[in-house]
Amino acid sequence: MNESRFLDRLHHPHTAPVHPHPMLTRAALVCGVLSLGLIAGDLGLRAFGLGFVVAAAPVPVYVILALWLDRFEPEPPLTLLQTFAWGATVAVFVALMVNMLSVDVMTAIGGAPAAELFAGLVTAPVVEELAKGFALFVLYRELKDEFDGVVDGVVYAAMVGLGFAMIENVQYYGEAISGGRESSQLTFFLRGMISPFAHPLFTSMFGIGLGLVRERHGEGRSWAAPVLGLTAAIALHSLWNLAATFEGWFFVLYMLVMLPAFIGVLALIYLSLRRESRVLRDHLKPLVGDGVLTDADLECLCRVRRRMAASMQAWRHGGVQHWRTRRELHRVASELAFHRWRVLRGLTLGAEADAAREAEYLRRLCELYEHGRVGERVRG
Repeated sequence: MNESRFLDRLHHPHTAPVHPHPMLTRAALVCGVLSLGLIAGDLGLRAFGLGFVVAAAPVPVYVILALWLDRFEPEPPLTLLQTFAWGATVAVFVALMVNMLSVDVMTAIGGAPAAELFAGLVTAPVVEELAKGFALFVLYRELKDEFDGVVDGVVYAAMVGLGFAMIENVQYYGEAISGGRESSQLTFFLRGMISPFAHPLFTSMFGIGLGLVRERHGEGRSWAAPVLGLTAAIALHSLWNLAATFEGWFFVLYMLVMLPAFIGVLALIYLSLRRESRVLRDHLKPLVGDGVLTDADLECLCRVRRRMAASMQAWRHGGVQHWRTRRELHRVASELAFHRWRVLRGLTLGAEADAAREAEYLRRLCELYEHGRVGERVRG
């Protein structure tokens, strides 16, 4: 991120650090329209419309649950929206085209049943995970001052996965609606209640791998983690499709593989959040000695519950404006700590640019405290 965009991001927290090229935006829109057009043509307008409504309705809930994981340094909203849109447009279109081509080729070679099995177990997992994973790789390369570790990798993976799953579910729900009430209820239960985080779970394997590389920057880079993560994403996706093909194995696989994998991801996020807490404490503690923060302020910034309590206190004392300013203070403090952490590990834009950012973060942090815009300071 250049310095003008950095300053814009610092003073306007809802501004995204990545501005997509107009050509890329148009390409995404074209891909989205073509994908939806293909699905609508296959289903018919009524089934397509109902399927779209049912698929889109729960997405805000899933997004909120995914974003709740990233509580110390939330990602820029517009970047999250762009990531979701990639999954819902480009990734879906690429998957549709390649899967259709694969089915046609394999049908000519081995017949329709073999083609469907090959597409489900090989083509779809590989193509879809590569299409979604490409967005994560771009974010990892371009957002060196945002993509900081495992938690960020999982959050971005969740966004691209939810976007992909929403459009995919339009087709499944539409087909189920065409098949009658019983088919609709079963499909909604399986895809809406049992497996809403399937695609985010698959893609999070790659996001975790990239996050581990970023966390270990300066300690000897190893690309084994992303390679293993992408392999795990493809393997989980293939197993999921296998279980869907042989329905009698679905709940066995869900309980023995998918649920433990999901719990494992949550455990890894918990450990990563503890690491982020240590980063905040280590790099903000000098500000206590400098008189910028008090011990109580430091404890508030390094603990999720204290942050939540401070935000609620700001709301009670000053309403929405004080609540938003308190959240901005938390954000700026986190940005400062992670900026110092990145510089220490060699993720730097140069001594002059790094010093300018440090000074601006400190100036902004002092301004938020000294002007009393967050209400009463945290105590004890």
